[in-house]
Amino acid sequence: MSDQAETFDYIVIGAGTAGCLLANRLSRDPRVRVLLLEAGKRDNYPWIHIPVGYLYCIGNPRTDWLYNTEAETGLNGRSLRYPRGKALGGCSSINGMIYMRGQARDYDGWAKETGDPGWAWDNVLPAFKAHEDHYRLDGGEDPASRRNLRFSDLHGHGGEWRVEKQRLRWDVLDSFAEAAEQAGVPRTDDFNTGDNEGVGYFDVNQRSGWRWNASKAFLRPARKRPNLAVWTEAHVQRLTLEEDADGGLRCTGARVRVAGRGEVGVAVRREVVLSAGAIGSPQILQLSGIGPADVLKANGIAPRADLPGVGRNLQDHLQIRTIFKVEGTRTLNKLAATLTGRAMFGLEYALRRSGPMSMAPSQLGAFTRSDPSRPHANLQYHVQPLSLDAFGEPLHTFPAITASVCNLNPTSRGMVEIRSASPADAPKIAPNYLSTDEDRLVAAQSLRHVRKIMSRPAMAKYRPVEWKPGAQYQTEEELARLAGDIASTIFHPVGTTKMGRADDPMAVVDSRLRVRGVRGLRVADAGVMPRITSGNTNSPTLMIAEKAAGFILEDA
Repeated sequence: MSDQAETFDYIVIGAGTAGCLLANRLSRDPRVRVLLLEAGKRDNYPWIHIPVGYLYCIGNPRTDWLYNTEAETGLNGRSLRYPRGKALGGCSSINGMIYMRGQARDYDGWAKETGDPGWAWDNVLPAFKAHEDHYRLDGGEDPASRRNLRFSDLHGHGGEWRVEKQRLRWDVLDSFAEAAEQAGVPRTDDFNTGDNEGVGYFDVNQRSGWRWNASKAFLRPARKRPNLAVWTEAHVQRLTLEEDADGGLRCTGARVRVAGRGEVGVAVRREVVLSAGAIGSPQILQLSGIGPADVLKANGIAPRADLPGVGRNLQDHLQIRTIFKVEGTRTLNKLAATLTGRAMFGLEYALRRSGPMSMAPSQLGAFTRSDPSRPHANLQYHVQPLSLDAFGEPLHTFPAITASVCNLNPTSRGMVEIRSASPADAPKIAPNYLSTDEDRLVAAQSLRHVRKIMSRPAMAKYRPVEWKPGAQYQTEEELARLAGDIASTIFHPVGTTKMGRADDPMAVVDSRLRVRGVRGLRVADAGVMPRITSGNTNSPTLMIAEKAAGFILEDA
């Protein structure tokens, strides 16, 4: 490291969901200097903040890394677009805004797998509540109780992470919820109690009809602190590693390519925290010589720490997008088809911050079991009053709804791997979807479950007709193959730098998120999840960052 390198106490790499929270928490101490590095630009692009703007952010080089998967055997040779946020706020600037924690059993499983009870549900719940600002507590304690608990026993108020009720409803979605009830799915008004089985409208991370991303929540109030530096358009090339006096390896900083400055070095006195996400963090580790030795050598990189788990254990939620044509009801397909309709959307949003422009990508949710023998909900629905071939494509010209369903607990495992020693080259992403008999079975069962709901009396008035995959396909083999034809990612990659016990050869970090064999380096993002959570992954990533900040400050 050059003597000219600027020195900080902490360097956080990635100003996404986790990085923004970490920068806030670490810079609370005015005695330390914190540097937050973000490869993307500021989050001042207007479509980031208008909820429906995800349509213009995904697939846009201004806000998306524009990754693609490898051709997937389980998807019948298809490659998928793989959006990852590229701006302050990271994926929280382009995602679906759904507030979802997962199930208590997820975290109890992490505690068992890592041997650390600190990751059990009862011990992560305070970390969720620490930054939560739930609308139902705006007026004080909600009188409604659940499981004999006060609402405030499960939720927080006054934190930075705003949770609000959606600002619109649709008759056809209300009917779908009623049909789900008729099919045996109970109603719920809160998916975040530790058991998310039920059907209801999602709560969202919005404030007064605007997207509430991690940059607004955590970074904006912290940027006035003189001890926090935020560099945008700062692409980390590699970490710098040096040997300690005892022969151990230590992370001493990073080499960073900064717009307008070229490549510079930054040095760290205490710790570097990688929060570049389940794709970016393993890529940076591998570029730095930390990862599977055979992969590093194949790309001309000398191994500094042979950690075979770096980039392995990739898990994601694959959503099967079923589409049903309907009659006699409003859907966005028709309403958005005319210039007048779109103008009315804009006027309603301008006047009230409501209507279709305030929509999250999915409004109604349901969690249920693919078959009654399952001990817990293993399917999640995202139901939308619209249909299209894929995000970024035009809406269909006929009235329709989409009932996307995903396997919450996939057994397929994939990988992330560098293609070369150049940081400019996108990594190879191979989720390995539908590669196990278990996942193919659940895919077929989930399609049958959608049909079960759509055939209930509450939906009969809309005369639904299955357009995708098509009612003519009935066998388990046909349905599994058709799932491969129509499924797409729901953008939840996790697990590529997983935490685990000391005797787990694939564990990249310990239960305090320290990289094995490298001092002064942690990972704090969705990559550390040993197993994917049963739902959307953004808020669990914030919880991980909250826990990581506690570990760092305790160890300091």
